[in-house]
Amino acid sequence: MRSVEVEYRSGTAGPGEAYDRIRDFARYPELVDAVREVTVRPGPPGGPVESDWEVDFRNGVLAWSEEDVFDDGRLTIAFTQTDGDFEEFHGRWEVRAHGTGCLVRFTAEFDFGLPSLAGIIDPVAERVLCENIRLILDALLGPAPGEAAGGRVGRAA
Repeated sequence: MRSVEVEYRSGTAGPGEAYDRIRDFARYPELVDAVREVTVRPGPPGGPVESDWEVDFRNGVLAWSEEDVFDDGRLTIAFTQTDGDFEEFHGRWEVRAHGTGCLVRFTAEFDFGLPSLAGIIDPVAERVLCENIRLILDALLGPAPGEAAGGRVGRAA
């Protein structure tokens, strides 16, 4: 299983505003060319939401459906793939106050279920995922004053 982490600092949006922007998944195709389509299907009030995703990957398209659980009080979003191209894909968005703006932390774990190709596909997927998250956050939030766009991007083992 591969893990990724993106930490992003913004001085232009407070935590609540950032969280509201991040949770608007349907806007992502407007923000990043690699995100082809996101369809959001609301669930019961206060319950999970389902979303369908299509993103460019290498010479093809990755597609999956996920359940998204929003915790408005804690400013977190947990997601778990329910169907799609990954064998397993889940993660979390967290937003918290940081100086005059906010800190966003995106973490995810994924596995394509193809052990013989993991050494080739997984590093590419990791890079593409981190780049797209950084591009989305640049478009949604902008960087903190004096910091490079994108903040710090890292990978956990």
